[in-house]
Amino acid sequence: MKSLSFSMRDLICGLFFIAVGLFFAIQAYGLDIGTAFKMGPGYFPLVLAGLLVIFGIIVIIQGTQVEHEPMGPIAWRGMLFILPAPILFGLTVRGLGFVPSLFLSGLLAAFASSKMRPGTALLLVSGLTLFSVVVFSYALGLPFRRFGPWLGQ
Repeated sequence: MKSLSFSMRDLICGLFFIAVGLFFAIQAYGLDIGTAFKMGPGYFPLVLAGLLVIFGIIVIIQGTQVEHEPMGPIAWRGMLFILPAPILFGLTVRGLGFVPSLFLSGLLAAFASSKMRPGTALLLVSGLTLFSVVVFSYALGLPFRRFGPWLGQ
């Protein structure tokens, strides 16, 4: 029988979740909470804060219950490609428009995997962009520019 050990990593993660949840719960109390049927601006942040605290407690408890494997290497490539993608989208969506911004940010995120090839990435991102335009622009009718002023539109 293998002995179970306490995971310091889970303790730190759980405490971080709890701290962030409590911070946002305190911020939400400054707003009108309302009720479940008539939600105020503080209702949703308070619910999410409560969920963060609950998840933090679960992570800490699981840290004492589950046998842990050593942590593997950090996926630097994934972080370097995925984290800037939404930033790129946010910085370019007003100037380039929805279609080119989504395409570029999706293309950037696609190369987080070392197994992704350029042709596959182009097909994947083209499909994602087409699907997003159909859903958000046509099906939901959201009012955004598909192509922006930087492209002469």
